[in-house]
Amino acid sequence: MVRLTVWVKGRVQGVGFRWWVRARALELGLRGWALNLPDGRVEVVAEGPRESCAALLDLLSGGDTPGQVTGVIERWSDPKGAVVGFVER
Repeated sequence: MVRLTVWVKGRVQGVGFRWWVRARALELGLRGWALNLPDGRVEVVAEGPRESCAALLDLLSGGDTPGQVTGVIERWSDPKGAVVGFVER
């Protein structure tokens, strides 16, 4: 089990991006959230098996997201375990 934190840059607010992330994360059995940041990025925090988190990271970096992703920064860490479900914040 791991925690993946991703900051997604581009045209990712106001285009259904957080909803899309939530749907993909739930399909992968992950817990966490997607949050719009004041600077226009979206922060995605996901906890679960490393393989599932890596699959979400691949999806976030791919070209089939709503809007347009121009950059992805990732950070891997130990899970905190306090997350229930996957929500849009």
